[in-house]
Amino acid sequence: MTAAAPPALAVPGGRSRPLAGTGILLRFALRRDRVMIPVWVAVNALMVLSVPGAITGLYATPAERAELMRQMATNASLRAMIGPVFGDSVGALTAWRAGGYAGILAAVMSLLVVIRHTRDEEESGRQELVSSGRVGRRAPLTAALLTAAVANTALALLITAGLAGQGASGALALGLGVAGAGMVFATTAAIVAQLTQSARLARGLTSAVLGIAFVLRAAGDSATTGDASPALGAGGEPAGGESSVPTWLSPLGWLENLRAFAAERWWVLLLFAAATAVQAGIAYALAGRRDLGMSFLPTRPGPARGRIGTAGALAWRLQRGSVLGWSAGFFVTGVVYGGMADGAARLVGDNARAREIFQRMGGQADLTDSFLAAMAGMIGLVAALFAVSSVLRLSGEESSGRAEPVLAGAVGRLRWAAGHLLIAFGGSVLIMLMAGLGLAVGHGGQLGPVLGACLVQVAGVWVIGGIAVLLHGVLPRGAVAAWGVAGAVLLIGWIGPALDVPQLVLDLSPFGHLPKLPGGRMEWGPVGVLSALAVLLVAGGLTGLRRRDIGG
Repeated sequence: MTAAAPPALAVPGGRSRPLAGTGILLRFALRRDRVMIPVWVAVNALMVLSVPGAITGLYATPAERAELMRQMATNASLRAMIGPVFGDSVGALTAWRAGGYAGILAAVMSLLVVIRHTRDEEESGRQELVSSGRVGRRAPLTAALLTAAVANTALALLITAGLAGQGASGALALGLGVAGAGMVFATTAAIVAQLTQSARLARGLTSAVLGIAFVLRAAGDSATTGDASPALGAGGEPAGGESSVPTWLSPLGWLENLRAFAAERWWVLLLFAAATAVQAGIAYALAGRRDLGMSFLPTRPGPARGRIGTAGALAWRLQRGSVLGWSAGFFVTGVVYGGMADGAARLVGDNARAREIFQRMGGQADLTDSFLAAMAGMIGLVAALFAVSSVLRLSGEESSGRAEPVLAGAVGRLRWAAGHLLIAFGGSVLIMLMAGLGLAVGHGGQLGPVLGACLVQVAGVWVIGGIAVLLHGVLPRGAVAAWGVAGAVLLIGWIGPALDVPQLVLDLSPFGHLPKLPGGRMEWGPVGVLSALAVLLVAGGLTGLRRRDIGG
């Protein structure tokens, strides 16, 4: 039953206290996120702080860094993926290589935090209980935004302190820019949480806004002429070069145009502050005009047409949007990466260190095949996030109470779970297939070898998905730890080869045991072992699900 939002807490004198209880809710939110926020912040900061060492190893001399700038100025595909270069110092190249990705990670962290403490709380019914006490009407939203602000502030401090050796002003600019991007999407999530009645839909819509921001930035950078990556003038400052209009329409484009370590444009921070303030104002206005648990875009009571006759059909109805969205995204990503293959080979050139990194990631084949293999591996790492998300939909169905009515009928637990697991594991195959098609289209050939390179990653994806099933079945309250496992694997695959970490560390990831295709030799042994391991993990999780209470 949906309850009307309680009036703001009344105090003597007739005044209201809409923010009453904010401090308590903030402490409670930080306690709930005492694992998730530190992990997100640490992973993001570690990614950024690992880049200067890699840059120094790759481009040790100013001449090599200047050559990199000249090559980037003529490579539209790489500019679309990473952005233009605005300086040839180690700090400027760090901001170029890691700044955009750090902003994306900060945005994802922020939107997850805000939606968890707003729409998730309302959907579960906990917010109704909290609001029955001495809690102001706008306190939950304020506490959620402050929680995101605490996380982004910690991230900014770590980046600033870690990169201060490259230049204090540039480090501060990059830290503030990454935090600013996080807060922009935190307030975007706050608005979307008022519009939708489902936390899952709120996360999806906010992620779509983030995707649009990335596309705008990429389109603007790829369309910009070569002088967007300007040569340095006397004194080491950029001699010119401006981003195009689409880039300025994206908060990720603002982060790039802050130009950390390259004659910083401090006024760009005002764009982050203004966008955050305006969106927060809209979120507060919307929150004051709706009832608790309701939304401005209410969910339809049921399917508009057709009928759902099986548990598998229900799982498909619930997850089809996610599967189709991931498939489309992976196809586009494959096209972009495929188009970069030849340009990346030219960019590496005779740089022995860069060639070594690509060969560690993609095998000992020629450089183009090594790049394609490395990109297939990176796509597989991201696909593991889809598998975890899809498997943990089981946890969401349990915690929301929607699983109980389904299981109350003639549907067993294993049959109910099997529907969602079929989507998770079968969907992994589909999205990797679409990624392979995209790589082949972007590269203009090698359809069979490239498809094989992507499909072989499925075994690694299934292992991560199997870990999520095991955690959900045996330790349901700790199932969220599957995100930590996927994040750790992603971190190993992302920065491990660049940092030349020991092979023992790389072997902790299931993806480290897969054959490097195309160009390498197909080895069925590791693929079979990882697939069998995934089966055992799933079997253990389903056994635990059969023996425990639903929702407990």
